[in-house]
Amino acid sequence: MFLFAWRLLTLMLVALSMSVAMAHLLELPAKMTFDGALWLTLLQQLYPPGFGTAGSTAEAGAVIAAVALAFLLRHRRPAFGWTLAAALCVLAAHAAFWIWVAPVNAALLPLTPQTLPADWERLRSQWEYTHALRAVLQGLALAALVVSILRELAAERRA
Repeated sequence: MFLFAWRLLTLMLVALSMSVAMAHLLELPAKMTFDGALWLTLLQQLYPPGFGTAGSTAEAGAVIAAVALAFLLRHRRPAFGWTLAAALCVLAAHAAFWIWVAPVNAALLPLTPQTLPADWERLRSQWEYTHALRAVLQGLALAALVVSILRELAAERRA
């Protein structure tokens, strides 16, 4: 029962984390057409309260849960490889945030449209495309978790 509950928790946290990243991905085409003032306003007012709090909590939980689940499944070969792949994907998505998104947030959140740097479009691209990459990684993580369960169920049926 514990393993069932941990798998469910991991699936839910990865799905919640992915939903935030997917929202960014779906917004990307429109936001790449915005001028600097509008894009900065969205960055400063839309994301910190909801995306920052709920998203960061879900993502941190997903990383911890996926790594722990991989450890718990280390002796269950049908599921372990896929679960490890999922854990690596959420870890990579989390690392991408700290490497490429967080520096843009730190640089731009205190600014005003009048103090936006000349290279703001480069920073916007870095922020937006990193979130797109994160959505792909988190989608792969969710898929890998589902495959790990399906593979284990199939192995149990054959046995």
